[in-house]
Amino acid sequence: QLQLVESGGGLVQPGGSLRLSCTASELTLENYSIAWLRRAPGREREGVSCSDVTNGNTNYASSVKGRFTVSRDNAKNSVYLQMIDLKPEDTAVYYCAAEHAPCNNYRLRVPDFWGQGTQVTVSS
Repeated sequence: QLQLVESGGGLVQPGGSLRLSCTASELTLENYSIAWLRRAPGREREGVSCSDVTNGNTNYASSVKGRFTVSRDNAKNSVYLQMIDLKPEDTAVYYCAAEHAPCNNYRLRVPDFWGQGTQVTVSS
């Protein structure tokens, strides 16, 4: 179901930074594992990260480890994806998704909720 809203995407130069937000409507995100995923044109959907509702730990795909960081602000019912040292291959539509279950590595098993995505373009 479309109950999440992503924002914060835009155009950034290689090496730049961007912070994406994921906000829920009529959901308490604190009760869910939250994943970020992305889709580039012509490519299959790719998992980016998953923050586990069980222990709060986040697993990241190897391609973004050390560059992307997930945080939560439960007071604002929001989850953030801080991205630094962005590369052209990071260009994609970024989505957040939620599941009332533990993460499966850096992915969800079957999302319960998701958003419509926000575009990130990394180009000089």
